[in-house]
Amino acid sequence: MRLANGIIIDKEKTFGVLKFSALRREVHMQNEDGTLSEEIKERTYDLKCKEQGRMIQVSIPATVPLKEFDYNAEVEIINPMADTVANATYQGADVDWYIKADDIVLKNKNNQPAGNTQNHNQQPQGKK
Repeated sequence: MRLANGIIIDKEKTFGVLKFSALRREVHMQNEDGTLSEEIKERTYDLKCKEQGRMIQVSIPATVPLKEFDYNAEVEIINPMADTVANATYQGADVDWYIKADDIVLKNKNNQPAGNTQNHNQQPQGKK
């Protein structure tokens, strides 16, 4: 059983400050015969989560390049979504939660897009 579209997350309230820890695992595609192929489907990273008070795992597609940020670098997850997988048991169901995102990027300390370091409020120097 799965939620149709997952649960959209308010990043700031749910996660607060996120810090990069490490690559946790790579999930490989399966061949038609059920064996694992060399093709990577997604990568899961460990992130330290201040609001949750623990490490969380976030999976992003393998089409996004491998993330090799410094340990404890402040990061942001792009378009996070929580989803579940439930397996029926004799006493009800076991439910596992997971978080997927489009990407993990370094968070700019000035809350400006990376590469945009100009201050647009400064007056030009020169003639008055």
